[in-house]
Amino acid sequence: MSLWSLVAVGMGPWWALWLILTLPQILGGQNPTMPQGFSQMASFQSDKFQGEWFVLGLADNTYKREHRPLLHSFITLFKLRDNSEFQVTNFMTRGKHCSTWSYTLIPTNKPGQFTRDNRGSGPGADKENIQVIETDYVKFALVLSLRQASNQNITRVSLLGRDWKITHKTIDRFICLTKTQNLTKNNFLFPDLTGNGFV
Repeated sequence: MSLWSLVAVGMGPWWALWLILTLPQILGGQNPTMPQGFSQMASFQSDKFQGEWFVLGLADNTYKREHRPLLHSFITLFKLRDNSEFQVTNFMTRGKHCSTWSYTLIPTNKPGQFTRDNRGSGPGADKENIQVIETDYVKFALVLSLRQASNQNITRVSLLGRDWKITHKTIDRFICLTKTQNLTKNNFLFPDLTGNGFV
């Protein structure tokens, strides 16, 4: 069975992704605006986007190889409020323990774009802009986060799925998006599913 066949049927997608990421290091990049090769959404349907998403992969300019064992199975729940804000709650399993953390996303005037609510965080809190770059609402979503920290700008690309299966086309789009942000294979993290009932 081919690599892509294994990915498509959900048999060992993490091994497939690991093999893909051993390809030559990703180079190049664009300014962190709407990435080249991706179109600005004409509309964004918050009601269809809400619900449970599995975090299938992350790429972040602060991640290093030694961080990879720290990421476990990871689920994000988007709950839509009456004022079009999202209450976002994350769940990460670590053995028999589950860590949770939440925040609010406030929509901007651009479809699929949000700012993270820092009210109550005090002065000097990091500013973060989140853009849903691409989604079909039922299988995958690509999300770009740009955060301005005190000592550096942090860029993160998230690959979300409604289940743990993933197609080669989605992987290609994920890698394409990371290229536009000048992220390398050393910046990738994928959940460790061992012992969490997923493998």
